[in-house]
Amino acid sequence: MPKVVFITGATSGFGRAAAYRFADAEWSLVLTGRRRARLDEVANDLSPRTPVHTAQLDVRDADHVRHVVDTLPNAFKNVTALINNAGLALAPQPSQQADLADWHTMIDTNITGLVNVTHALMPTLIETGPGASIVNLGSVAGQWPYPGSHVYGASKAFVQQFSYNLRCDLLGTGVRVTDIAPGLAESEFTLVRTGGDRAAYDRLYGDTTPLQPEDIAETIFWLANLPPHINVNRLEIMPTRQAWSAFAVDRDA
Repeated sequence: MPKVVFITGATSGFGRAAAYRFADAEWSLVLTGRRRARLDEVANDLSPRTPVHTAQLDVRDADHVRHVVDTLPNAFKNVTALINNAGLALAPQPSQQADLADWHTMIDTNITGLVNVTHALMPTLIETGPGASIVNLGSVAGQWPYPGSHVYGASKAFVQQFSYNLRCDLLGTGVRVTDIAPGLAESEFTLVRTGGDRAAYDRLYGDTTPLQPEDIAETIFWLANLPPHINVNRLEIMPTRQAWSAFAVDRDA
């Protein structure tokens, strides 16, 4: 029976790259995202290689998430791997200048959306048993603070702890859970965060070598294909050209 991967946020970035990587290995794909045209574009490109089912989905809507899961066609019901990729960052300015609505959007997407999809698919993954995987897209921001991270970093800290706690609860089911935490990675993520500011995008990624979505997709694929007795609890990945810096200290002029 073909393996089935369910990917949220499959229209760009890590999610889109993961769809292509799993398609290369002939996994059946359930691709979800908010942008119908983007979903259709990916599906049309990949469907000659492997079975593809798409669903336009806002992960913040718990009822719609449940409907999408409950109405999966029979060929896609036996989900082997869940890739919780949907998420975003907004408001790169200091917290005291951030819009409260942006904070709510990050919480609703990065936390509530993650919980909605995981809860809906957990019975299926438990039924699949050994070899089933939940891969949650966290971030180094969930472990390491930096200016302007405020709610985004806090939401990714939730991803880390939620993943650990799922591991405890799913002990004995065979279902694996991983928090994968990328560092500097080049994608539409920064354009979304800055409201489409191309100059900010170029400053962030210019003159260095960031991770690419395909790097993370390859890592996700590796995690989902490990022998069933292996679980990677957390995997933090930075580009070689990124590291930590000294503590910031405020001094009198």
